[in-house]
Amino acid sequence: MPDDLHQTPLHDVHVSHGAKMVPFAGYSMPVQYALGVKKEHEHTRDACGLFDVSHMGQLIVSGPSPARAIETLVPADIVGLPTGMQRYAFFTGNEGGLLDDLMIANRGEDLYIVVNAACKDQDVAHLRIGLDAEHQVEVLDRALMALQGPQAKDVMARLCPEACNLVFMHHGQFEVLGTVLWISRSGYTGEDGFEISVPVDAAERLATWLLDQPEVEPIGLGARDSLRLEAGLCLYGHDLDTQTTPAEASLIWAVGKSRRIGGEREGGFPGADVILPQIDTKQITRKRVGLLGEGRAPVREGTQLYSAENRHVGYVTSGSFGPTLGKPVAMGYVDIEFAALETTVYADVRGKRLPMQVSRMPFVQAKYYRG
Repeated sequence: MPDDLHQTPLHDVHVSHGAKMVPFAGYSMPVQYALGVKKEHEHTRDACGLFDVSHMGQLIVSGPSPARAIETLVPADIVGLPTGMQRYAFFTGNEGGLLDDLMIANRGEDLYIVVNAACKDQDVAHLRIGLDAEHQVEVLDRALMALQGPQAKDVMARLCPEACNLVFMHHGQFEVLGTVLWISRSGYTGEDGFEISVPVDAAERLATWLLDQPEVEPIGLGARDSLRLEAGLCLYGHDLDTQTTPAEASLIWAVGKSRRIGGEREGGFPGADVILPQIDTKQITRKRVGLLGEGRAPVREGTQLYSAENRHVGYVTSGSFGPTLGKPVAMGYVDIEFAALETTVYADVRGKRLPMQVSRMPFVQAKYYRG
């Protein structure tokens, strides 16, 4: 493994639990543990898994009206985001493409932002260039972990009962184990759960406490990928990139109604002149769709898609075997005339054409706690 990889504050915990470590976004990260990817996936769906996501970038944007300031860089409605709630958003480029997707929490006095690991340096630069001198961008040195699964609430009830009052996409600060945790009811598996930001000096102690709970198993990147794919959730750099617009990515829902044509704060973000007409007219030539296969052979990223008449119609951006469904699941981009539900396309896997059906996402019903 390369010597220049960063380590998260939980590196020693991973090693002590027998993790297989791999390079990921410049970090040494656990891809799986002794259970193996399939059983880790199933354990998260059935009980509770603990994920180290400390490689993600954690930022604070402060200054006068930070929500109004950040809206100059994202098309989400942040001005209308109540204190104690968070929202999915993305940075857009001048050509309408996606620079990164992120989470923004309104903490009242400032905004807490979580960005993708591979993009965090460019995101920090983008914020510092894009925001005026009155606004500060602080890069935090904190660990981040996700507690996910139907029994996550039972574990949280022992750790921090007050956090169990949070509902999906709500965020709060709580004093636990002698330190202050920032906890949100969110995650990237489709299950109920929590994301916990913790000071570095308390991270190992918290992770050890969580892993000592009978419901909890450590979960690596392998199962994290299959879980988020079954949940129909995008991975930046795979399903989203600078050449893809929100409408093409099926992410129109994340563009605030107040920011669209005719809205009270219409436009005002990079690429609005491309993005908003696409949303208004629905004039796009390709679209991200879910794909369900037959048999057991997974259809991986990069696989090309064809029509029954052998016309090239798209490609797969994420693909795996879905343990919960017991069949291959994928997402990818297809020509718009092949994007309707139940359309059959054919994946070219080592010279064989395997049928896949355009399917509704998420593939597995979301179990977010909404109160």
